[in-house]
Amino acid sequence: MKQTLASLIEGKTLTRQQTREIMTDIINGKVNDCQIAAFLMALQMRGITVEELLGLRDVLLETGVTIDLSPYRTIDIVGTGGDGKNTFNISTCSAFVIAGAGYKVSKHGNYGATSISGASDVIEAHGVRFTNNADQLKHSLEESGVAYFHAPLFARGMKSVAPIRKALQVPTCFNLLGPLANPCKPAYSFLGVANLNLLRLYTNALRKLGVGFGVVCSYDGYDEISLTGDFKVTTDSMEKVLKAEDLGLAPVRKEELFGGNNKQEAKAIFDNVLQGTSTEAQKNVVVANAAFAIHVIDKDRPIEECVCIAQESIQSGKALACLRKFIEINS
Repeated sequence: MKQTLASLIEGKTLTRQQTREIMTDIINGKVNDCQIAAFLMALQMRGITVEELLGLRDVLLETGVTIDLSPYRTIDIVGTGGDGKNTFNISTCSAFVIAGAGYKVSKHGNYGATSISGASDVIEAHGVRFTNNADQLKHSLEESGVAYFHAPLFARGMKSVAPIRKALQVPTCFNLLGPLANPCKPAYSFLGVANLNLLRLYTNALRKLGVGFGVVCSYDGYDEISLTGDFKVTTDSMEKVLKAEDLGLAPVRKEELFGGNNKQEAKAIFDNVLQGTSTEAQKNVVVANAAFAIHVIDKDRPIEECVCIAQESIQSGKALACLRKFIEINS
């Protein structure tokens, strides 16, 4: 580890294999806390590379609980967090819209770090009990279209660095791992990021992983399609800058995406969208994100058609039915 730290101080980068070996040593208790903190800060200050990020991801998955859902060709949809915007939980709401449209979603998430309601917060608020039982997760996916992976039940390797991350009180490269470390290794992934540097990082990482993907960044700093301004989307087949009008939707004001003052208000907004009783702005931002996720899965469908599919999922009550079935199975 001493040699690795010296190399990082000189500005050198690590290969995927070198990073795997270091992460393995960290998890196995072969690296002391001071060295781990130095390692994390060295990567954070220089900026992690794709190879280093994938090396950390490899070990996190190898040492954690994994579930094989490959026959279902699922998609994960997630905002990577950290944008500080305190929106309602758009990506989790979109997951049920995607399921209502007939696609399978394997949602990976955790409690909110910078907002009132992270994915696990809003799921738990509905009385759901988290599990890593493979049979129940498959049953949930088959019957409701959604399986939810609460990250702490799967990423066992994170326990070794949790106290250090908490003590540092600043973001580290481990904050970037969640969107890449879904325990079922979904066939498709739609990620929202808060800046263009992260868009490039995740685009290159997902391309190396060989999955169908989309990565989006709103130019005003939202880690999802906010419809508050221009946004950039990259997929495995295209790269575009778009705005709300390009999707046939009205622009949204920032205050219209506010996630509430507490978890009860956040849950109410979430439910209102799926019940069809939300504001037009709240519904449209969910529709936009769900539509692009559908487009990632079914890229031959024009995005305008995917928008219509997402709208119909809400209007028909299918998205709400998926949520209710999901709650029934997992409570």
